Amino acid sequence: MTDEPIAVPPDPDRTEPRRRVTLRHRIEYAGVMTVRAVLKRLPMTAVLGAGSLLGRTFHALDRPHRRLAMENLEAAFPLRSAGECRAVARDMFAHFGRLLMVLLKFSTMTPVEMVARVDFDGDDRVRTAHAHGRGVLLFTGHFGFWEINALVHALMLNPIAVLARPLDNPLLHDLLERVRTTTGNAVIYRRGAIRRVLRALGANQAVALLIDQHIATADAVYVDFFNRPAATTSALAALAMRTGAPVIPVFALPLPGGRFRMVYEHAVDPPRSGDPEAIREFTQRCTDVLEMYVRRYPELWLWMHRRWRDSGPAAEHERGMFPAAGAEE
Repeated sequence: MTDEPIAVPPDPDRTEPRRRVTLRHRIEYAGVMTVRAVLKRLPMTAVLGAGSLLGRTFHALDRPHRRLAMENLEAAFPLRSAGECRAVARDMFAHFGRLLMVLLKFSTMTPVEMVARVDFDGDDRVRTAHAHGRGVLLFTGHFGFWEINALVHALMLNPIAVLARPLDNPLLHDLLERVRTTTGNAVIYRRGAIRRVLRALGANQAVALLIDQHIATADAVYVDFFNRPAATTSALAALAMRTGAPVIPVFALPLPGGRFRMVYEHAVDPPRSGDPEAIREFTQRCTDVLEMYVRRYPELWLWMHRRWRDSGPAAEHERGMFPAAGAEE
């Protein structure tokens, strides 16, 4: 990857409108590329240290997100003291600083260097799932080092299609898309997503999506997440029911010494066809797996996101098979 602005070739399936490049976009891009150039020359331990410093700086300065994280943590862990929740919040900010820095560092590394940094656990489950010939659905949340998992998955297993939303800054959007596709992956955006996802699964490819952000469309389903109703995408369950593709939870965890562990859990039991509650129940089971990991490693999840915005009964009605925002990130 060069340090020049990246021009991504036109994609006939990509229909997301492109934003106009402003001076602010150029300044942001220049800043990111400068940091990236510095990180390229640093060892991973220094990269992680720089990320921790960045995250803790934002924790100190970003009062609204710090307060939101504390509200979410105190509601999720009512038996923990305020001090314990503050400690998790500080560690969470530091983690997301490290995530950003590690992603930029990985964008400068060769495939051999990337693979040398990671361990795989349960990847045979993905190979077994592909043997059914129906494609594979991988899901995770804004947890751990999910972007790194997508990069190295393509190198050790097969390239995947990643569902995502565009960044507001078109220059940084192009940079992130280039990083995501540098190991062979494809990126699918919301418009026209279902057609491309079905095409990928029909070709026995894997499709990855995140299931842990608030969904505001009528196609959301309400499931319990930390004992509170959370509007969640129904896309994963709907796709699994329609295609029969196995659904595998994926989590990318940090290890000592600047290494990372990619965990592929057992496939979630498929939704029951003909059951009117199948979509909701399957989404709940998948959310339960995510919650299990967040409870184990709370500092690795995005507590500064407004995940719980409203509750289900007043908003519930019959849900469609596919959400318009099925690629919500």
